[in-house]
Amino acid sequence: MRNKILWSDETKTELFGLNATCHLWRKPGTIPTVNHGDGSIIPLECFSVAGTGRLARIEGKMNKEKYKEILDEKLLQSIQDLRLGAKVQLLTGQRP
Repeated sequence: MRNKILWSDETKTELFGLNATCHLWRKPGTIPTVNHGDGSIIPLECFSVAGTGRLARIEGKMNKEKYKEILDEKLLQSIQDLRLGAKVQLLTGQRP
C-alpha cells in the first residue's frame, strides 16, 4: 500500500523579511535587490516512492479555490506521471 501514497507539503522561502535566513555569497560592494514582490515564494511539492511530482508555485494567500485548482492541475498530473494508479492516499504536511 505504501506504493500508493503521495506526500505533499508547502514551504515559504523568503529572501528578505523577518523569517528570512539567507546564506549566499556576493561580490564585495554588490547591493542586494528584490525585483518581484516581497522576495518570498511558496512552492507546493509532492513525492512518492515512485519519484517526485510536479512543483506548483502558490501566488498570494492560499484559499480553498486555489488549493483545489492546484490539486486539479498539478497533483492529478503528478499521479499520472508517477503511474500511481486510481487509489492514491494523499498525505500533507498539515493533515491527511
